[in-house]
Amino acid sequence: GMEKVVACPYKRPNALCRLICFPWAGGGASHLAQWGRLFSSSIEVSSVRFPGRESRRREPFAKDMTDLVNEIASVLLKELQEKPFAFFGHSFGSYVSFAVALHLKEKYGLEPIHLFVSGALTPNSEAFISIRSRLTHDAKDEEVLTYLEILGGTPSELLQNEDNKNHLIRTVREDIRVLQTLSFEMADGNIPFSCDITCFNGTEDHQAHELEAWHDLTSGDTSFYNLPGGHFYLLEPSNENFLIKHVTRCIENAGL
Repeated sequence: GMEKVVACPYKRPNALCRLICFPWAGGGASHLAQWGRLFSSSIEVSSVRFPGRESRRREPFAKDMTDLVNEIASVLLKELQEKPFAFFGHSFGSYVSFAVALHLKEKYGLEPIHLFVSGALTPNSEAFISIRSRLTHDAKDEEVLTYLEILGGTPSELLQNEDNKNHLIRTVREDIRVLQTLSFEMADGNIPFSCDITCFNGTEDHQAHELEAWHDLTSGDTSFYNLPGGHFYLLEPSNENFLIKHVTRCIENAGL
């Protein structure tokens, strides 16, 4: 199941740490998997491939967040027990990475050495709950397209082709459905993580971000970086360069 669920084009068996990336709603594994060639040899990069897209296009979409988390965790478990790992997620991918990290911690006592979240609110914030309820999985095609236009980052040529456009709309709608099944409440006095958390965000991102709340989810350090651009700021080469350098530095300073 590993090859099916995880794309890792640049294998580094001697790496000290694995960086697992989680793509955005409607997105595939390929963009973040290509980061592998940009990182130093001490870090092996792979990207999770959600069902219903790319080489898994013929498979049914995940029915809810629990379903998605269970599949990812069961496939990754053996590898994650072997050596230290970190997670990077963007937008929808941040929420999936959070849910997977929570599951691994609660069920197996495993925790990433660092959680990198990008373009995402804390899953227990009022703002997240409001965004989650605003766009529903039964939204009309036009509403989904408008939402994609507001976010930016969707190549216009992808929307020129009717088949690609329809598949993208369906994929985004299914990912929204999964997102709506993520519920997380902080138990009194129970801080879920002890790893460091770094939050990245675009300065012009239209989503209302109450990022400070990530502080409350870990006993480790939290840091925040605003990079120029909108929701898909990370597709800008200069921002991507910053992210890769910063993520590398955090991992290499973790004293592995």
